[in-house]
Amino acid sequence: MLKTFSILGVLATLTFGAVADPVLQNGTWRASLIREDGNHIIFNLDVTHQKGKTTLYVVNGQERMLVKDVRAVNDSLFIEMPVFESSFKVKIISKDSISGTWYKRGSVKDLEMPFSATAKQNYRFAPVNGNAAENVDGKWKIDFQNGHEPAIGNFSQKGNVVTGSILTTSGDYRFLAGSVTGDLLQLSTFDGVHAMFFSARVKGGNTLAEAKMYSGKAPVQEWSALKDPNVLLPEEKLTKLKDGEDGRLNFSFVDLEGKQVSIKDKRFQGKVVVIQLMGSWCPNCMDETEFMSAYYDKNKQRGVEMVGLAYEYTTDINRSKASLSKFKKRFNVKYPLLITPVTVSDPQRTEKTLPQLTNIKVFPTTLILDRSGKISEITTDFFGPGTGDYYIKFKEEFERKMDKLLENKG
Repeated sequence: MLKTFSILGVLATLTFGAVADPVLQNGTWRASLIREDGNHIIFNLDVTHQKGKTTLYVVNGQERMLVKDVRAVNDSLFIEMPVFESSFKVKIISKDSISGTWYKRGSVKDLEMPFSATAKQNYRFAPVNGNAAENVDGKWKIDFQNGHEPAIGNFSQKGNVVTGSILTTSGDYRFLAGSVTGDLLQLSTFDGVHAMFFSARVKGGNTLAEAKMYSGKAPVQEWSALKDPNVLLPEEKLTKLKDGEDGRLNFSFVDLEGKQVSIKDKRFQGKVVVIQLMGSWCPNCMDETEFMSAYYDKNKQRGVEMVGLAYEYTTDINRSKASLSKFKKRFNVKYPLLITPVTVSDPQRTEKTLPQLTNIKVFPTTLILDRSGKISEITTDFFGPGTGDYYIKFKEEFERKMDKLLENKG
């Protein structure tokens, strides 16, 4: 997915003020975001009670995102997602039913979708065609219609259950989860920004046909796929150092406390520096930040420094600070996150912030500087944990590159 514009579960610990903690039925719930065309984007909730408080788990494959900001007022719940500008307002219909609206703020227009969840159904997709008659385990060459970029499906199937992700040259669709029932493949995800549902018919074990993608409120997208264990994405250097540049950067932006931070500051001198070009609206930036934050904590004493340059939806500094502060807190980021003075949709965003580079096309884009302060690498090859072996390969290659740079003390 284009990150320039552009869950196992999302953990939600409820804290209540106006009323006592409402009693929701324990167990697995089926949650739906309802499109105008009548199609539903499905995910699951697991509900438990701990120390007198209700805890929700929004389930999509293998991910758990902690959500603490949930308020109860009378018969309503107000739920803020932990990272993005994304929230729910729902009414408690009964102990086994809630209904309301999902809200997501955007750069120009906000999105709203009806939402409901029930404990009366504990599955993700109903096994309407019985057990799986086909197997989608493996890698698939995916072709989206209407000029979309090439993609790879990387799926794992055990019985009827399917997990995995879809990868493109500009990122991945994160954790997908679903099933095959008969010859019908169904996959979905929800993480606060991504709200997606995929369906296809599996033909002969090697073809996905009659395939459709439903993403938020966007028009239905048709696609098809062929199984191909050797499929590769096109190799393309999306952002480069401009000809004639010596590889040194010169930027200075404010951090979340309003302090000016420059790449020329002492903390970055003589260090191997990783620069994230990111945004608090970007799901793949979330995954990269989780990885980078852990890597930094483990390796900063070796001579590693990091800094994030955020390209946000608007130039409203207070809105950007609020959204990035959620991001920083969620992943315990101990390196500076700086707010660039341009929006992610500004066609001059590169020239106004990092003029030494060709156009920044996707987020995240990662720059690695050697100890002399020169760019050693510019990469857009991050794939998150939902992609399985692609994520493992990314981690191995990143650590190998960093080790090589860190060994050079000159």
